Amino acid sequence: MKERELTLEVVRVTEAAAIASARLMGTGDGIACDQAAVDAMRMAFSELDIWGRIVIGEGELDEAPMLTIGEEVGMRTPTSMHVDIAVDPLEGTRLCAHGAPGALSVLALAEEGQFLHAPDCYMKKIAVGPAARDAIDLRESATWNLQRIAKAKGVQVSDLTAVILHRPRHDALIAEVRECGARICLISDGDVSAAVATNRERSGIDVLFGVGGSPEGVVSAAALKCMGGGFQAQLAFQNETERQRARAMGLKDPDQIFDRDDLAKGDVVFAATGITGGSLLKAVRFYAGGAWTQSLVLRSHTGTIRNIEAYHDFSRKRN
Repeated sequence: MKERELTLEVVRVTEAAAIASARLMGTGDGIACDQAAVDAMRMAFSELDIWGRIVIGEGELDEAPMLTIGEEVGMRTPTSMHVDIAVDPLEGTRLCAHGAPGALSVLALAEEGQFLHAPDCYMKKIAVGPAARDAIDLRESATWNLQRIAKAKGVQVSDLTAVILHRPRHDALIAEVRECGARICLISDGDVSAAVATNRERSGIDVLFGVGGSPEGVVSAAALKCMGGGFQAQLAFQNETERQRARAMGLKDPDQIFDRDDLAKGDVVFAATGITGGSLLKAVRFYAGGAWTQSLVLRSHTGTIRNIEAYHDFSRKRN
């Protein structure tokens, strides 16, 4: 399969996961929502002409159903393209379980060895759009970064909006951002869509700050690589076991600060399908005998951004 064909095929995988998990929206059962997304994504991968390997996936931190690191997916024929995959079948489990906006199914795909191979642990992140790509430095304070971002965009700090996950671990960060005068959008979950929003001019979001999951970090880096944005990250270990596991997975310096292209190298494909809807993508809509989805597909090599709306006829396909 050619890379261009694959770009259009991977969205079938996120569409399948989105439809499956959307059926359980609002049930309050996050585990069931995750399981439905994982099962549907694994089945959709099996119909894709690739020899894929999951190199980073969601699930270990919260003991949720997951596509496991090292798992091989796809048709896996002698002529199949060998690819590495970073995946989150259901980004925003609680959002889907509670029927709240912002849940997505996301994945990123690249040639072998092009994604950071790291354990599912926490990751400190900063994401911005193309205008401020060269202005950020994760080693510096939020205040320093906000001042540099404002200068790069030709605005005042008070004109900027930072998106931050609403967690107790971010109390000091939130206080600092407020103190320097920037506006804040607090989110309960879903930092992939927030990272992508920094690269969409009409979103009103200028920067993502904070600590979230590493799978979401790698997927976000892949998306921003396609869109020309800036992303930096550092693994945030909770204990020595996580640090040693990172070393065992090949990281010589577990404390390294990774740039966007350290996390996602080469030609990268990113796909996301909306589940519950939000500012990035609309929700799955069910009709008699079918469903409607909206997806975003990106490719770094060409810079192509595709918005795909699809109707799925359940009488003709398996979902």
